[in-house]
Amino acid sequence: MDTDLSWQLLCAALVIFMTPGLAFFYGGLVKSKSVVSMMMLSFGSIAVVTILYVLIGGTGIAGNGTDGGSKLFGNPFEDFAMSDLVTGAGSGEAGNLFGGHAFLVAFCIITVALVSGAVADRARFWPWMLFAALFTTFVVFPTFRWIWGVNADGEFYGWLANDVWGLGQGALDWAGGTVIHQSSGAAALALALVLGRRKVGFTKEESVPHNVPLVLLGASILWFGWFGFNTGVYGADAGQTSLIFFNTLVAPAAALIGWIVIEQLRDGKATAVGAASGIVTGLVAITPACAFVTPLWALVLGLVSGAICAFAVDLKFKLGYDDTLDVVGIHLVAGFIGCLYVGVFGSEALTGGSLVFGGEWKLFAAQLLSSLTVIAFSFVVAGAIGLLIEKTIGFRAKEEDEIAGIDTVLHGDGYALN
Repeated sequence: MDTDLSWQLLCAALVIFMTPGLAFFYGGLVKSKSVVSMMMLSFGSIAVVTILYVLIGGTGIAGNGTDGGSKLFGNPFEDFAMSDLVTGAGSGEAGNLFGGHAFLVAFCIITVALVSGAVADRARFWPWMLFAALFTTFVVFPTFRWIWGVNADGEFYGWLANDVWGLGQGALDWAGGTVIHQSSGAAALALALVLGRRKVGFTKEESVPHNVPLVLLGASILWFGWFGFNTGVYGADAGQTSLIFFNTLVAPAAALIGWIVIEQLRDGKATAVGAASGIVTGLVAITPACAFVTPLWALVLGLVSGAICAFAVDLKFKLGYDDTLDVVGIHLVAGFIGCLYVGVFGSEALTGGSLVFGGEWKLFAAQLLSSLTVIAFSFVVAGAIGLLIEKTIGFRAKEEDEIAGIDTVLHGDGYALN
């Protein structure tokens, strides 16, 4: 077996494992009466996204491994269910493409699962599954095409990757700071506004995690899987892969410190949840930048993103939107910081020139415009989908079910202490 293919399949397995890790992370943060519901949203996302990717996403809307088509939205019936790809699976490069698809579907899965953190404690399961299907089809697949769409010859044709709004400069997003984290964060904000506040649990005093060790376990699995998340992207040589791996260690370590230092100064204590949140923040921030900055600047990025996001997660209390598990404050904010950081501090040797290293402004402009484009698109479309579901079949649980606990009401089982 080809060494590159073996590595990519291993990385794909690591990224797939991240979604159960996210389920643990989210499950520990919510109330005990909704932990099963919370984790089911992640596991449900795995099923829905995988099926859609096989049928209409991988070689259709997202357009990976197909020839051209619209740069905005691929033909969902082109090579339906990867039938043509299967025909060539026994020979050379055609067969190896499945390694790339295995990796990319794992990316799609976690993009959708991340959004669920914003609607914890109050979202119904089957409406969520419908949202996951529509969001995947109309946001995740198209935006992945914009950045990572490749034709049968392996050439990138995504419009954000080549020429952002006529700048003559493409955006650099190594592993998804824009199309995964900012997209999921924007969608999370839209859904939080559509569903409204929880009846119980919105205030800072009420937002107490039910199982902190579960949160730490989830953060550990996410960090472990993230090494595959960042290093499995095709196209890096051995030296660049080593840099990516190392930066994926450095940035979250620094972000942990940045977050808990702010906690200590502001609240008088450094919390375990803060440490776990800092780790995830650093991982998100380094995702777009891991291949483009030196370890020193990865460390600075971690410290800065950790400190900023420690404040950003409290914006929901001041602005009144109920993003239950801080998808906006961590993924949207840290993803935005990481993408802009590439345009400011990206190594000249690795990016062709950033503001600080090379005096080039176009890369920064491309990073900013691509981020704003994806944020706006995801927010509007996700909000429209969420509103449509809420006004038709109802997205939110009944008030009495929400107060009693949606685990037993929606799933027939719950988390009991015996």
